[in-house]
Amino acid sequence: MSFVVVAQMTARQGEEGTALEVIWELAVASRQEPGCELYIPTQDPEHPRSFLFYEQYRDEQAFEEHCASEHFQRLAVGALFGLLESRERSFYKTV
Repeated sequence: MSFVVVAQMTARQGEEGTALEVIWELAVASRQEPGCELYIPTQDPEHPRSFLFYEQYRDEQAFEEHCASEHFQRLAVGALFGLLESRERSFYKTV
């Protein structure tokens, strides 16, 4: 079974363009991780400050490795999270 993360994020007003740039760079780097099966960020076309991520990892350990990676710490923790108004995550396992 794969480990799945669904994350919903809302950028602060005026920060959606910068957030999108960081998200793009984060997606490119995350997709290179050996334990990453899918990494799909999306943006709501009617509410461009709203982003939804679908992330699928080989297992929970691969997700933990993702969170500890240099690019996640630099891009998500160090940049993206500071641009956000809100962030919520849900965790699943494939069946």
